[in-house]
Order: sequence, then C-alpha cells, then structure tokens
Amino acid sequence: MNRISLTLMLAATMIASIGCTTKNYVRQQTTPLINKTNELDDLNAKNSREIKDVDQRAQAGIQAVQAKAAEVDQKALAAGSDADKAQLSANSATQRVDALTNAVVNLDNYRPVVETAVHFGFNKDNLTKDAKEAIDQLAASVATTKGYIITVEGATDSVGSSEYNYDLSQRRANAVIQYLAAEKSVPAYKIYLIGLGKDKPVESNKTRDGRAKNRRVDIRLMTNTGAGAAPAQTPSSSSPTASTAPPSL
Repeated sequence: MNRISLTLMLAATMIASIGCTTKNYVRQQTTPLINKTNELDDLNAKNSREIKDVDQRAQAGIQAVQAKAAEVDQKALAAGSDADKAQLSANSATQRVDALTNAVVNLDNYRPVVETAVHFGFNKDNLTKDAKEAIDQLAASVATTKGYIITVEGATDSVGSSEYNYDLSQRRANAVIQYLAAEKSVPAYKIYLIGLGKDKPVESNKTRDGRAKNRRVDIRLMTNTGAGAAPAQTPSSSSPTASTAPPSL
C-alpha cells in the first residue's frame, strides 16, 4: 500500500468517526426537546379536554336556568290567564244580576195572565212534544191579551258548574223563545229572557225527581192592563211529568 492510499484511508476513517460523533451529539441534544414537546402536546390536549368539559357543564347549567325561567314565565302567564277568566266570570255574574234586577223592576207593573213550565232531559235544551203543547196553550191567550209581555226563565238542576248551568239555562230559554217567535209569531221585543242556572230550584236537588223538575223553563204571559185579561191560570198540560226526561246522574 502506497502512502497516498494510506492517507485516503485515514481520512475516510476520520470522516466516518466525525459523522457518527455528530449524529450522536445531535441525537443527545434533540431527544430532550422532542420529549418536552410531546409532554407539552399531551398537556395541551388535556387542557383542551378539560376546557371543553367545563364549557359543556356551563352550557348545561345555562340551559337549565333558561328552562326554569321559561317555566316560571309560563306559570306567570297561566296565573294571569286564570285571573282574567275569574274577572270575566265576575263581570258576567254582575251583568246577569243587573239584567235580572232590571227585569224584576219592569215586571212590577205587570200581572200574570197565564203561566206554565216546560221540562227538559238531563243536559238537554231541545223542546219535547209535551213542552211544545204547553207553549201552544199559553200562546193561545196572546191574541186576547192587551199590553202583554212574556217572561221566559230558564233553569237547571245542580249537576255541573254554575257557569255551565247558566249557559244551559239560557239555551233552554232560547229554545222556548225561538219556538214562540217562529211558530207563534210573538215579537222578540215582547219577550224577557232570564237565565237563572241552578239558582232558583222549585224542588230539592237531592232527589232524582226533584232534579228532573228543576230542569225547566218557566213561561209567563203578563199584562200591564186590567182590560181584556183573564185571571192567571196554569194549563193542565203545562207541567209534563218527570218521565219525559232521562234520569239524572
């Protein structure tokens, strides 16, 4: 081996040795940095998960508070609606009392000529055959009665709420009024309508027979003059028996 070849071999050996040393050095220097970076990444991921978890709990808490607030608002609205309904009911009752008072005042100048009562089935407002016959007998005296008016008072038994029974009593009275107007040609201004609901029973509501008799409309032909008017009478068929109505509950 000549000197040149030996020199080249030594040079290559030195270079290889220096390269390995450099790689080892770089590895020694970079490994801690890589490990630290990995730790920071893990910590950052953990923090992100914790932040997300806290945010979810916060959102859930906010939604729960909002739901509770909405529930409170709904209850407040419901309470306001109930108060409005109570006020309307009170106003309606007052109007009924005023109407009844006015009717009574006006009736002071009248005396009855003929009066009858027609009865209805439980929770019904349609006229039966017997009811129409009773109205026909009363209407027969209209032509010979001067200065007359007809009062129509609807009534019910005690089953159900007061508001419902007021409405039912007026429907029953309206059925009589419509029959008088359509079949007997009685002018509407000659008729006084009073819906009494269950406020004026003629019998006890504790028995089935009593409730049947309270489901009625009282009809009176009245006059404010003594001329041409017969004494007050009740037609024989004016009070149909309770058998015409279904049994009460």
